[in-house]
Amino acid sequence: MPDAIDTILGLDADSLNAGQMAVRAVLTFAVTVAIIRIGSKRLFGKGTAFDYIVAIMIGSIMSRAITGSSPFFPTWVAGAMLVALHWLLAWLSSRVDWFGPAVKGNPVELIRDGEVLEAGMREASLSRNDLDQALRWQGVSHPSSVQRAVLERDGTVSVIESDREPRVLDVAVEDGVQTVRIALE
Repeated sequence: MPDAIDTILGLDADSLNAGQMAVRAVLTFAVTVAIIRIGSKRLFGKGTAFDYIVAIMIGSIMSRAITGSSPFFPTWVAGAMLVALHWLLAWLSSRVDWFGPAVKGNPVELIRDGEVLEAGMREASLSRNDLDQALRWQGVSHPSSVQRAVLERDGTVSVIESDREPRVLDVAVEDGVQTVRIALE
């Protein structure tokens, strides 16, 4: 049986055929999904640059098991170690105050009380067009209606709109009849 597994996976082969690579791809896919599910639920969610770097590295490492450019089982171990390292760094980031910003960066304030903060825009390397686009995505037409906007560590812009007083309209229906007051929010 071990010889059959070696042949199916091409473990002793100098070059792999299409069937061996296909079997390696299926097995490597299953192992990679299992490793990620065990090690890091957030790795392929909406993450930070830190998360994306690890995801790219895992893809690069695990592809070597498929193509045979690295030993099959040790490559799986290397992928598992990378996910374990990601988990450890994420755990440290959540518990050590200075470590999280060192690994994931800091949020940058872009708007405060309706005023665009040029220093924040420069730090974030954002143009005014980029900021306007981020505001439009959140249904905001102008920075003056924003209490606070922040470029978050994951690259999204979060917006807190200013509290607006409702606009009040007095509508007279007919002379001598009570006036109706309508508040528009």
